[in-house]
Amino acid sequence: MRHKHTALTMLASLGMISAGCEMGPAATGSFDRTLTVTAPIRLELANASGNVSITGSADNKIHVHAEVRSSGMGFDNPQKRLDDVVNNPPIEQRGDTVRIGKDIGNLHNVSISYVIEVPHDTEVNTNVLSGSQTILKVRGPVKADSASGSIRVDDIDRQTQLTTLSGSIEAQNIGDDLRASSASGSVNVAKVKGDVRISALSGTTQVSGPGGRVDADTASGTVEVQGATRDVKAHAASGRVDVQGNPSESSYWDLKTVSGVVELGVPPSANFHLTAEAVSGQIKTDVPIVIEEQGKHSLRARMGNGGGRVEVHTISGEIRVRAS
Repeated sequence: MRHKHTALTMLASLGMISAGCEMGPAATGSFDRTLTVTAPIRLELANASGNVSITGSADNKIHVHAEVRSSGMGFDNPQKRLDDVVNNPPIEQRGDTVRIGKDIGNLHNVSISYVIEVPHDTEVNTNVLSGSQTILKVRGPVKADSASGSIRVDDIDRQTQLTTLSGSIEAQNIGDDLRASSASGSVNVAKVKGDVRISALSGTTQVSGPGGRVDADTASGTVEVQGATRDVKAHAASGRVDVQGNPSESSYWDLKTVSGVVELGVPPSANFHLTAEAVSGQIKTDVPIVIEEQGKHSLRARMGNGGGRVEVHTISGEIRVRAS
């Protein structure tokens, strides 16, 4: 994750240089292009500055609408730079691959916002330095990177990978595995059929209705998981961990925080073995359990007939086991 964030930091620096400061007069314009393709296709997009919206459609065409803004700086001519982009849009089609926004390092003081429609059977790979991204209703796989800006995806059939340095991530209705990484911003994930893996430095991480395993890790922030049934790994260095669900017979839940409360919510009918340790805090339960071993800051117990394993650990904070 460190190497990934380092690379994105370099991209962010490039984005500042590419986008520039909007000083002096500015020129605005737009362009539209329609490409006929044969699905499945691959869409590759790179953008220095500007929002991006990509949506799957029913026809075998790619429709591109772009709003372009060229700002003035020094002796540059913003109108000439605008005309260069509008008259020669950065769009390239080779076989089943369409590339949009090539040579973003040469687009000094130019911002382009894209609204793109693609066939549903499209693989998407985007890299946006500054601007929000929305990707909807495509088969995928989807890979979206951002240095500064939010990422939102919905209704993706295949694997999805989302990375941002500064901005929120929202993903729902993913038909396969999901991986998300954020340095600064919240991560909200819902209805993922496959495994979920989230890595965040700061901000709230929320996962609801996972179909597979959950692995969520944050350095400074809260981790919340709702509706878990498979394996769960939820770690926070500084923040609260809250996991609700019903451990299956073979599942393993590993819940840890260095400084914060760990809350576990399970139905009264749950069956699992519990191991809990709060180094400098209390352990509280309001569900029926069979205590096997208990110390001042530790507890081994069984709920129901046993089954899955739940291990909870905090150094500075309480552990609470409650009925969900």
